Amino acid sequence: MEGYTPRIELHMRRLYDSLSEKDRRRYAAVEAEKFGHGGVEYVAQLFGCDSDTVRRGSRDIEELPSDAADQRVRKKGGPKAS
Repeated sequence: MEGYTPRIELHMRRLYDSLSEKDRRRYAAVEAEKFGHGGVEYVAQLFGCDSDTVRRGSRDIEELPSDAADQRVRKKGGPKAS
């Protein structure tokens, strides 16, 4: 499987990093779908995420336009321990 050029990959990573968690999953899933076989692994490696995250994004997309989590976006990072 032939991937994207290094310049395109850089732009994709920059876009990915600017998205919310939910939108990252969905974007990764759409990109993986373009490649078919091997796409999930390639995109997971490209974005530094788990392949299960990409698969979850695919399930998220299948549920559109109804989205139980609509308008809910978690902030980056988690709660800080006291």
